[in-house]
Amino acid sequence: MPELPEVETVRRGLVPRIRGRTVVRADIRDGRLTAPVDPREVGMELDGERFTEIGRRGKYLLFGLETGRTLVSHLRMTGWFHHRPPGGTDPPLTHVRAVFELDDGAALLYSDQRRFGTMRLLEPGELDAYLRLRAGPEPLSPEWTPARFRADLRGRRAPIKACLLHQGIVAGVGNIYADEALWDARVHPLRPGGDLSAAQARRLHAAVVAALERGIDSRGASIRDYRGVDGERGEMQERFAVYGRTGEPCPRCGTPIRKIRVAGRGTHLCPRCTRPPSG
Repeated sequence: MPELPEVETVRRGLVPRIRGRTVVRADIRDGRLTAPVDPREVGMELDGERFTEIGRRGKYLLFGLETGRTLVSHLRMTGWFHHRPPGGTDPPLTHVRAVFELDDGAALLYSDQRRFGTMRLLEPGELDAYLRLRAGPEPLSPEWTPARFRADLRGRRAPIKACLLHQGIVAGVGNIYADEALWDARVHPLRPGGDLSAAQARRLHAAVVAALERGIDSRGASIRDYRGVDGERGEMQERFAVYGRTGEPCPRCGTPIRKIRVAGRGTHLCPRCTRPPSG
């Protein structure tokens, strides 16, 4: 599933290509994408709209429209936006679920093999309430501080890995960047979130921010389906310290990386650098 760095890379790729462009025709082909609203209804509402800004909150893409409405998109597992330039030919995409034809002759295509992605057209004033129920603090913004992070962990008995994946605690972190941050901070994924000391919380907070920034600098991680809007692969997978490196040496101490399950998710760690909690 694309995480914050991948979604931010998509956002940055979309801004120079579609900001200021008007939708000539929106062809939404999959009812699951806009359910329970009829995709034809959403498409007709988008016809003639102009993209004024492309934002992001956690893993959500926010397409700001001239009327004050917002088209909110979540890529889920296999969603992918591709920009076809004016005069260009359609890329070799399968599972195209929506096509937005633009006034400059370009088109924005949305492909989604597993059909878990969503699009919601929100009226002016509805965005804050929509996101409040789905996304906590933005980790790359000043609102997410070590003090807030530790306060949100207080009293939690769930493993810290599960806490990092909880979008209400911090938005946008998924399996990949949680593993990388926990290794960097030397915090075992099974340690209860509420047991972290102030020093550990500060260290993990900094590690989360650093892991996400590395991901953005690398244009995300292309492990399976993810690509940028230009079709290019990300490079973060070449910089992983632990994720997907089971049996390979830890970059810090040389101990073979181990894979366990935490909160139902495959989790990679160094058994020497990150000692398990007692008991």
